[in-house]
Amino acid sequence: MENTNEMMLEFDSRSCNEGFARVAVAAFCTQLNPTLEEVADIKTAVSEAITNAVIHGYENQVRKIRIECRIVGQDLYVTVIDHGKGIPDVRKAMEPLYTTKPELDRSGMGFAFMEAFMDEIAVASQPGEGTEVHMKKRIGCGSRPFA
Repeated sequence: MENTNEMMLEFDSRSCNEGFARVAVAAFCTQLNPTLEEVADIKTAVSEAITNAVIHGYENQVRKIRIECRIVGQDLYVTVIDHGKGIPDVRKAMEPLYTTKPELDRSGMGFAFMEAFMDEIAVASQPGEGTEVHMKKRIGCGSRPFA
């Protein structure tokens, strides 16, 4: 039987909770004995997904964001879910430098960072209903866990 574990977290869509969310996901993945670089990658990707939900999904309204984490073997799956305004064109939104909020000095690199720091990313979104960002990272590739 494969080693699995799950965690779910729901919190208000306030910018101040972004740090809490990234640390919670990082703490959850420590059971896989990740390197510091792997932890930093995960924290960065989670930060970007949370920031997108706060700024773009909810446009700074206070609603709920949910993070679901699952470990299967050495794979960490992270899903960030909002029930905000959704993304009309996911492909366009995932293009580097594309932003709908240039007045807020948004770089348009959120999805590019998520793709760079995680092994897989998929985005499902319905305008008016919300967005789910699914990310996967294999932990321990090329490094041996401590016994």
